[in-house]
Amino acid sequence: MPDPNKSLLERLADFLTPQPSSPAERRQELIDTLREAQTEGLIDADALSMIEGVFQVGQLCARDILVPRAQIDWIDINLPLSEIIKSVITAAHSRFPVFEGTRDNVIGTLLAKDLLRHSTEKDFQVRDWLRPAVFIPESKRLSVLLRDFKDNRNHLAIVVDEYSGVAGIITIEDVLEQIVGDIEDEHDIDEEADNLISLDNGDIRVKGITELEQFNETLGTQFDVEGIETVAGLVIQRLGRVPKVGELILIDGVEFEVQRADPRQIHILLARQLPKKPD
Repeated sequence: MPDPNKSLLERLADFLTPQPSSPAERRQELIDTLREAQTEGLIDADALSMIEGVFQVGQLCARDILVPRAQIDWIDINLPLSEIIKSVITAAHSRFPVFEGTRDNVIGTLLAKDLLRHSTEKDFQVRDWLRPAVFIPESKRLSVLLRDFKDNRNHLAIVVDEYSGVAGIITIEDVLEQIVGDIEDEHDIDEEADNLISLDNGDIRVKGITELEQFNETLGTQFDVEGIETVAGLVIQRLGRVPKVGELILIDGVEFEVQRADPRQIHILLARQLPKKPD
């Protein structure tokens, strides 16, 4: 722990000289000192959050934040071109992993701009426009991956497990969000009216920041927990931690499925009301 008898500047200066403590201890001491600096108004909360995010990136691996294979918007190279175009427009991503035969056989990455720009050309073949796929192990450090993304100008990597099967994908946006928080683009749900979106299968797609009051009004629920204002807060409070992508949490007859999250917060959930059991 930082020495309380030293000033804040003295403690920050200590990090410029060798110390006998372990790297982990030094890192925690620095974070504690920076948190005190934020409390004293020397840095703002956003700057502190980003600094903590940088430390977090140095500790996390690809497996910690990847998008699981079950949630990937895949492109099957053998589908008709019209179906591929429809899938790309519906998913509204910029890059798609393309497979042939099985999803463990990724043959490249398709850029939406290449498809939409050239698909009307004579003799167009999707295969001709595939970019080489980048494969990384689950254990790859995010700090190293971010540098690779930057140096090689790649934006998407295929994460493979120890058996060379596809475990998921990870994008440069996923890594940067660990530092700066959620990055929303024009395809992300944004307006308050879009905090809750009804899906064709009856599920409700919910932004984590949705206020409980709005959630209750929409679903007819009565969630009311002192000190908790959002759906994400409700789930984290009930679970006692930030859940991982794919986890199911049942709260008073409503099942929440985590669709998008990082180690610090929940971004998107699916909510479904389960039928009441007969008495």
